[in-house]
Formats: sequence, C-alpha cells, structure tokens
Amino acid sequence: MSQDYPEIFARFYDLIYHQIRDGVDNEFFLNEIRQTPGKVLEVGVGTGRFFVDALEQGADIYGIDISDSMLGILKNKLEKDQISRVSRQNIIDFHFDFSFDLVIAPFRVLMHVQEKTDQLKAINNVYRHLNPGGKFIFDTFVPDLKQIIKGLDNLTDFEGEYEPGKKVKRTVSTTPELINQRINVHFRLEWDEDGEMKVENFSLPLRFFFRYELEHLVEKSDFSDYKILGDYQGNDLSEKSREFIVICRKSIQE
Repeated sequence: MSQDYPEIFARFYDLIYHQIRDGVDNEFFLNEIRQTPGKVLEVGVGTGRFFVDALEQGADIYGIDISDSMLGILKNKLEKDQISRVSRQNIIDFHFDFSFDLVIAPFRVLMHVQEKTDQLKAINNVYRHLNPGGKFIFDTFVPDLKQIIKGLDNLTDFEGEYEPGKKVKRTVSTTPELINQRINVHFRLEWDEDGEMKVENFSLPLRFFFRYELEHLVEKSDFSDYKILGDYQGNDLSEKSREFIVICRKSIQE
C-alpha cells in the first residue's frame, strides 16, 4: 500500500470531493467523532475533509496518510502547534505510544490494501491501538457487478471553476480484474493554467469486497464484536444497500 497522489490531484482534491462526497458520509463520521470523549485517529486523513472540522469542534484527533502531497495540503491548513497531529504512516504498521477510543478509515481506505495478509495486519494493528470498548469504523462499496464488468468510459464526475474564470474537469474510466477482485481506476484531469490547457493522468487499483468476505475477514481478526450497516443513516443491509459500513468494537474487558 504505497500509492501516492500526484501533487496536481492533491491540489484539486478538496474542490472535487467537498462537492461529490460531503453529502454522502460527512455527517456520519463527524457525529461519530463528536460522540467520542477520548482520542480519535483518522486513517487516510488526506487533505483533512473530516479532520479540520473535527479539530475545530474540539476533537482530540490525529491523522495518518501515506501520501506526502495530500498531507502537505492538510498541514498548510493547520496551526503550527497542531501539525504534529498528522504523520505519514501506513494502516498496516502505524504506531503511536498511546491508544484511541475511535479509529476511522473512511472513503474506501481498506480497498487500497490489496493483499489479504495486509488487510488482516491492518485490522489487527488498529485493534492494538484501541482502548477497551473502542470502535473501528471503515467502509467499502457494495459491488455493482454490472458496472464492474462493463466499467466506466471517460465519465465526467466533476467540472467547475477552481478560480474565477479557470476551469477544471475530471473524467474517470475503470477496467476490472475480476479474478483478483480489483478495479483499476484511471483519472484524467484537464485544467486551465494561465490560459494554457494542462492534462495529467493518474491510476490506482481498488480491491472490492463482498459481504461474507468482509465478515470472514473481521471474524479472523482480533475483533469479536462487529456489525455491518447498509448506509450512512444507520440502516441494516438490504438489497438496496450501496455501502458496507463496518463497525468493530474492542471488548470492554480487555
């Protein structure tokens, strides 16, 4: 799990995802953070889509990410005495000298972990960093098999101004590796830079999960108490679910 975001993708990340993602999961995760009295860790903190709001609301929150470019954007948003709260670490082997009451890995973090041995290491590493009774929450999408097989072909998922009179457009294409349960996602950015059109491409693999695979993975980990929700409103899984929201809890007696 060593995928870094190019600097230009980090530059436009907030603009794009505050529009297309905040209304989906923002309130769910911020509510979980607000209800946590102790320390919180956000894995895959990125540019701080949750982190900055949580910190401003008084949360004792820390963040890790593997992308220097994303962390660079986040650090520029923080006061100097708060920068030490974020660090470049990997979910598989991150380390802190203290524990957390809540660890979140939102927006598909675990889907970036390709190998099953690393997935288990990641979950158990989180477990070791939780206080008794602490929670670990991560999400993946429910696979839409028709879309996975067919793929996406230059779908424009964002187009808008990043500065007055300057536009940016992002298109997405996907190709599947069904035997490996992997989707290769290809992004293309086009933007106006001082009157000249610029283009940059970026690709990354995402590992998709099925329900019972997720259950087996968690049950094989050190967690013994978990549930899977079907949406960010707290509803159970159903045929209409588009999300797997996995909530694992460490035993209070440990």
